Amino acid sequence: MRHWILFKTIFKKEWIDYKRYPFNMISSIITVYLVFLVFFLGLKFIAGGTTKFGSTTEGLIVGFFIWTYAISAYSSLSWSLMNEARAGTLEQLYMCPLGFGWVSIFLIISDFFLSLIFTVPLLFLMMLTTGKFLHLDVITLFPLIVLTISAGYGIGFISGGLGLIYKKIQAFFQILQFVFIGFISAPVDKAPILKILPFSLGTRLIAENMIGKVPIYRMPMSDLFLLFANAVIYMGLGMLIFKQCEKIAKKRGLLGHY
Repeated sequence: MRHWILFKTIFKKEWIDYKRYPFNMISSIITVYLVFLVFFLGLKFIAGGTTKFGSTTEGLIVGFFIWTYAISAYSSLSWSLMNEARAGTLEQLYMCPLGFGWVSIFLIISDFFLSLIFTVPLLFLMMLTTGKFLHLDVITLFPLIVLTISAGYGIGFISGGLGLIYKKIQAFFQILQFVFIGFISAPVDKAPILKILPFSLGTRLIAENMIGKVPIYRMPMSDLFLLFANAVIYMGLGMLIFKQCEKIAKKRGLLGHY
């Protein structure tokens, strides 16, 4: 019961933030859409009228969709920590009877669902712009997206831990945005070893469903198992590094100020 109350409280807080600052959310959608438009127009100019352009456009839509979700995943926890530190309320979160770990978990669960407010309109906007309407199988997409984006939250825990110690890590965020593009566009078919990278395998499986209409029960079990293992490993590693950074921040007395 206490866990449910804590989850409802955190979800309500995040939802209020979304409602209170709609201009910021709309601006973010427009910004990412303009970036997509630049890539799309550039790709259209390069590809011209070749027959392969259609599948390339669909892949671009899927890649941008995952990239947008991944950015939200890794940055949500870090930004929350830094904002709490600025407000001087970070130490209060550590006084939660259930522990700060549960606060973090419920925070990223809330962010995962609330991010749909941002990513879904962007997805439809991209499809309307390109004229390519992808297959949307919620039963297949939901577990694939959860497992794929879990790696992003694992990286978010690492970023959050670094934020506790170094406070200003905005430049690190910007670097990760470009690194994520490399992960998402990794040619896993040509180099299977790249499947162990965050987002790479998940993006390919999601593309198989959204473009090729392949349901999850027809996907290779080895790929699904590896995707699950990636999610567990990256999330676990992220939480482990976060705990170590947390110990350092406590030892240096960095939790109570920005």
